[in-house]
Amino acid sequence: MQCTHDSVTFGAGAGTFGHLSDSFLGRKGSLTIVCILNAIFGMLTTFSSSYYMYVLFRFLTGFSTGGVGLCAFVLATEPVGPSVRGSAGMSTFYFFSSGIALCSGIAFLFPSWRELYIASALPSILFVLVVIPFVSESPRWFLVRGRVNEAMEVMRAIARVNGRSLPDHVWLAVDKQEEDPKSDEVSNLKSDYSDHEIPLLNEKNDDDATEVTATSIIDVVKSPLTRIRLILAVAINLLCSVVYYGLSLNVVNLGTNLYLSVLLNAVAELPAYTLTAILLGKFGRKPLAISTMWFSGIFCLIGSFLWGDQARVKAVRLACGVLGIFGMAGTYNLLFIYTSELFPTVVRNAALGCATQAAQMGAILSPFVVVMGEQVPFAVFAGCGIVGGVLGFYLPETKDRPLYDTLNGMEDGERKENHPAILIHA
Repeated sequence: MQCTHDSVTFGAGAGTFGHLSDSFLGRKGSLTIVCILNAIFGMLTTFSSSYYMYVLFRFLTGFSTGGVGLCAFVLATEPVGPSVRGSAGMSTFYFFSSGIALCSGIAFLFPSWRELYIASALPSILFVLVVIPFVSESPRWFLVRGRVNEAMEVMRAIARVNGRSLPDHVWLAVDKQEEDPKSDEVSNLKSDYSDHEIPLLNEKNDDDATEVTATSIIDVVKSPLTRIRLILAVAINLLCSVVYYGLSLNVVNLGTNLYLSVLLNAVAELPAYTLTAILLGKFGRKPLAISTMWFSGIFCLIGSFLWGDQARVKAVRLACGVLGIFGMAGTYNLLFIYTSELFPTVVRNAALGCATQAAQMGAILSPFVVVMGEQVPFAVFAGCGIVGGVLGFYLPETKDRPLYDTLNGMEDGERKENHPAILIHA
């Protein structure tokens, strides 16, 4: 029941703040608000005098928490270029796992649930006061909102930190409003800034400094290109979430030591992050997503054929569960990067919010799978992993591809990629 409640509120928050961070609030503004709300509602939970008041504040806390990871992830990865975007994205999940590990220590120090809620709310306050002031808004968000000067200020700050500089006559551009390819100076700048994906113009054009037409998830559905991507991303995230959360909960059916099983599952995730980050730049998003889903599905399938009370059988089933969550942990976090690269800046957070909502729906369904017994859950997890891998074949590869800013820019870019001959006389 608690798992279902948390998933519903988390998903609702992810969808809401995903849309808001694409609109007037921005990535940094949305992150600041959700952290403040998280701290306020966490503190208020401490003063709950009835069950209904407690449920209300927990709902509001979960709602605000749903936007934290979403906004932070996009804010951290949008300014990063294709060559290191995968590694930068995967590195964020180490902090997530470290936070979970710290929670156990905090809970040990504060055994009272009222004290625990106060202690767990303090990091959000510290983040707003100590970290947020030093974090810049995404230059891509500035750009699509028509705030080119502010976008350039961020890029020049990045350049200074890296010991480089941007000439005064070079400006950011939205998608196809790029530089003349004959400009050697701008081409050299792009080469120098390969770790930061910068669409550049030789000169600032006042006509370009207009806000891109506001878009929403409805526009994503209207576009044939992004509609199929959204449907596939939602389906794959849901299937992977059923496996990821289900295997964590399925320890109750393994007949092994509960504490040891939970520990092994948690430990299995850390090397999955590292290995995925290493392989991501070499093999790409699509092959790695498919292979990790199938890796998890195969071991779940093996586990579904094992039953009995013998110690050896229990150990093998435990190993299948650990290897299954190892593969799906890599997939689950990889999908954050993959999904964010499938959509343009104007709807990136909204689309990622929809995928996150689907993942939370999978988390809601996973307990119902676990209660089916010893063998059935493994079979269901195997089917979800294998079907998810099959669906992955219909998604495009995004490795070393640019992040588009607008829906029109993405459609034009994909059309040129599929029909390069069109560019000969352009």
